[in-house]
This record gives sequence, structure tokens and C-alpha cells, in this order.
Amino acid sequence: MKKIIAGVDEVGRGSLVGPVYAAAVILNKKINTKLLKDSKLLSKQNREKLNIYIKKNSSWSIGKASVKEIEKFNILNASLLAMKRAIKKLDKKPNLVIIDGNKTPEIKNYNLKSIIKGDQKIPSVSAASIIAKVSRDKFIKKLSKKFKNYGWETNCGYGTKKHLSALKKFGATHHHRRTFAHTHKI
Repeated sequence: MKKIIAGVDEVGRGSLVGPVYAAAVILNKKINTKLLKDSKLLSKQNREKLNIYIKKNSSWSIGKASVKEIEKFNILNASLLAMKRAIKKLDKKPNLVIIDGNKTPEIKNYNLKSIIKGDQKIPSVSAASIIAKVSRDKFIKKLSKKFKNYGWETNCGYGTKKHLSALKKFGATHHHRRTFAHTHKI
């Protein structure tokens, strides 16, 4: 029996805005794993090209946890929920799921393993980091067209000077995570 390995990573934990995304990826044998790196180490252009390449040459899925879920469960538990959703949405059940970080979601009858800096060590986790990042960035960029004052099209909702200044001037939107330090006072 062929061993099926899935890599999982999340993106958006530190953002002040929007859902947290996770991707789960099972790579095909023919994919060139030398191209795959942690999404944070790639230019936006390379990430987007690799996103297309990975999607064409793998089985993948996206899981999300909403702002309401982040506020209800906290960002760690919401991240684990997004990961669980991504894993469960894969079209085949993996024999092993490798997750970036030091925690795994609880899923019955799945073999889960966490690896710190897995996105830099394991190609399928690198692929997951790329798909999650590109997917969330596209969502935030689309959202930024309705909320132009915050600079989300460039900061992806993270706490840059421009974003923090806009929060003070215009207040928080319903997309802001109110339980986060910079937004709960507003």
C-alpha cells in the first residue's frame, strides 16, 4: 500500500483582520520538490506561480476559521480548527499528516505529527504554506477594496503603522478581531 502524506500549514494568526486559513496538501510524485519553500521566503510573484503549479500537481484543500470563531475560541484553537477542516476536506485520507508548529488538532483516526519549522523542512508543508498564504492574501485584497483606509491590500491586515493609524482614525470594522490587543480598545 502506498503511503499518503499530507502537509498542513496555516496563515494569518498574527493579522488583526479576517479569518485564519489553513491548507492541506498531498503532493503527486512528479512534482519538483526543490521548488518548494516556506511561503515567507518567496516573493509574491514566485508564490503565485508556485500556487498554480502545486494545485495542478497535488491534492489540496483549504480550511478557514472566521473572526467570530477566533474571538470565541482564541487564535490558537481557531488555527487548529482551520487545520482540521482542511485535513477533513482532502479527497483522500492520508496515512500521515505533518503539521507545521508544535500543536496538532484533535482528529480521531488520523496519524498527526507536528514539526517545528515544518514549512522549511517538509515539501508538502511548504506547499501548504504557499496555498494558504496566496488564498488568504487574495481574500484580504478583495476585502481591501471595500475598506480602503486600512492598507490591507499591502499589509494583509497585519499591524503596520498605516493600519494602526487608520484604526485610531476610523475605528475597527466588523472584519477586525476585537479580542486582539490593538483592536479591543477601539
